[in-house]
Amino acid sequence: MALYDYYLAARVRRHPAAGPDHVAVVITERDLLEAGAYDTLADFYGWAFDYGADRVTVYVSVLDEAAVPTLERELASVDTPREMAVRGPDDDERADAPIQVSVGHGGKQEFATAVRNVAEAVDSGDLDPEDIDEDVVESELVFPAEPDLVIKTGAERLSDFMIWQSVYSELYFTDVNWRDFRKRDYLRAVLDYQNRQRRFGR
Repeated sequence: MALYDYYLAARVRRHPAAGPDHVAVVITERDLLEAGAYDTLADFYGWAFDYGADRVTVYVSVLDEAAVPTLERELASVDTPREMAVRGPDDDERADAPIQVSVGHGGKQEFATAVRNVAEAVDSGDLDPEDIDEDVVESELVFPAEPDLVIKTGAERLSDFMIWQSVYSELYFTDVNWRDFRKRDYLRAVLDYQNRQRRFGR
């Protein structure tokens, strides 16, 4: 590890504020075509858990749906320090693992499916409309956990990413492309998070 990385790591560990418990990163299918992209992802998992996270979500924005099966296969084969759940755009099974990977599973689609499931429960008489609250909606989401920190590499804009879950997340944009993302870039994101005062919409 370079001296600068040691310096950043020491600042993170000694900071009076805790780091994020749940870290999410938004990348694209194009990012994963770059050499070493999956090695970077494996490293990212390690950095997150080494510096206090207990959950990691990876959202892969996909333009070419034909690429989804290959992406799912490659992502599932990445060496991970914790259990992983990979979900594609047609997979509505709830993801409940320390590492969650969304491959082209858009936030609008996820939310629309959750609303439809709630409506069907009301229509069948299994749910009273008066009982619908945030917990009921969240129970129908594929990725229910709310990220504390969302990292977006390469550009200052988000994709169709966890629109319900990330409403109070801290967003960190870096112009570093995924292929060049290093431990120091992750530590900078965590330090930025630690230096913020979270308001949760208040």
